[in-house]
Amino acid sequence: MANNQPPTTNATRKDKRIERDENRGQWKSKSEFILSLLGYAIGIGNVWRFPYLCYRSGGAAFLIPYLLMVILAGIPLFYMEILIGQFSSTGCTGMFRMTPLLKGTGIAQVVVNAYCVCYYSVIISYPIRMIFYCFFKKVPWEDCSNSWNTDDCVTASDMGKQNSSDVFKTSADEFFHLEVLRISTDISDLGGMVWEQLTALIITWIIIYFCLMRGIKSVGKVVYFTVPFPYLLLFILLIRGATLPGAWKGIKFYLYPEWHRLLDLKVWADAAVQMFFGIGPGWGGIVNMASFSSFRNNAKCDSVLIVSINVFTSLLAGFVSSPCWVFSLKNRAYPWNRWPLEELDWPSSRIRRPLPCCLSRSSGRSCFSLCSFCWASTVCLYNWRPSCHRYWMSGIG
Repeated sequence: MANNQPPTTNATRKDKRIERDENRGQWKSKSEFILSLLGYAIGIGNVWRFPYLCYRSGGAAFLIPYLLMVILAGIPLFYMEILIGQFSSTGCTGMFRMTPLLKGTGIAQVVVNAYCVCYYSVIISYPIRMIFYCFFKKVPWEDCSNSWNTDDCVTASDMGKQNSSDVFKTSADEFFHLEVLRISTDISDLGGMVWEQLTALIITWIIIYFCLMRGIKSVGKVVYFTVPFPYLLLFILLIRGATLPGAWKGIKFYLYPEWHRLLDLKVWADAAVQMFFGIGPGWGGIVNMASFSSFRNNAKCDSVLIVSINVFTSLLAGFVSSPCWVFSLKNRAYPWNRWPLEELDWPSSRIRRPLPCCLSRSSGRSCFSLCSFCWASTVCLYNWRPSCHRYWMSGIG
């Protein structure tokens, strides 16, 4: 029987591809795509974790293994995921149709993102709640005169008067644990509902809803604010940090190279983990956002540009944070040097301990605290948005 169907030509395949792209939707401009990827790739891991690893892993010497990991693994992985997204025009589950054996990988990405959405939303609600306290006449973590403070509470200005054997807690630490979290004394005590925190959590979900309610149409508009705005706040905090007493010594501790640390395999492992933690390949977000890009988009230039800005932001963040907490840990002349380095290995602890204490000692404390928490909430929200977007798009991708 004769085949009456017309032969498939390159033009026919091109028309099908264009029709598929139009049905799925595309970014209205190249800038929306670039800003969206920048917002995904730059987050708390760049601004807090990277400076900490530099200090712990040999200062400027840490840049050698980190840059090698970025060049040898970070850029190629970023480039590959953009290409897969552009070629397949589908999400992290649909892209594995080309290799059905690995279909479970896409499903696993959706499950992991669903899990991260649940716990990360709570972390985001912390700085959002802190923003409201910045409008008070006196920030509540400034002193120990509040109802939740204990006898062990000390302010940042009084920590230098304490003996090394004394047991004490900073006013910022007690504010976070006893007022924000209201942690119970025993695991059997569930405690009551923290309505303020629940309100902040609801506000977090409402913001994400409005960012995603029209898909990439609304996301493409939101990125024009959520990406440049944190950089503005970062430069404001950079100027404030540079004017702190002893700031240059803190920067020296941040950049001073300890070359012998390059012989430590843990330093190289930390560099590899930071590359994945900072750039974010393997989560499905890059593929998902690239699937809305043009089929013939120059993915190579985009990958190099975004990863380069990511590295620059990490380096810049060290100059912001080192005057506040790197120098405070290293120099015994400063009263807030009592925190063990291991206790600062958590982004939330860095937000609630050294930075609030440092800003509460400076003039314009409410203004700079507001900038700090606005920056944290904006970056966290935009880092969290791709996870929600991936989870939502997985059903139709």
